[in-house]
Amino acid sequence: MAVFLLDTSVLIDAINQKRNRPELLRELLRRGHTLACCPINVTEVYAGMRPHEESRTEEFLRSLQYSPITWPVARLAGLLKRDYSRKGIALATTDVTIAAVALYHHYTLVTDNLKDYPMRELDLYPLPKAA
Repeated sequence: MAVFLLDTSVLIDAINQKRNRPELLRELLRRGHTLACCPINVTEVYAGMRPHEESRTEEFLRSLQYSPITWPVARLAGLLKRDYSRKGIALATTDVTIAAVALYHHYTLVTDNLKDYPMRELDLYPLPKAA
């Protein structure tokens, strides 16, 4: 079975019960897959969270496998950012770090922001773009 690293937009949609994301995540779990997040996801989710959502949000995030940003992951993120910058493609540090977590651990990244992840070697589970 695969480990699916969830992009922050997918996490936010799941928390807010939007775009059938909770159903998608339940289906992935039902099929025996593992769902994961990383520090960037936690930071971005908490940055936009309203106080009354904290308990439910924390419970959900803690139910996911947590993949820390280790030295090799941080190094890979920096190299990705540098290499794409040299090609004239500006990518956010947050996005290259999420991509590096997925690449380093051989996770599949679940995202609706394909433009943020142009890395051909990245295994993507693409979703329709959020409206």
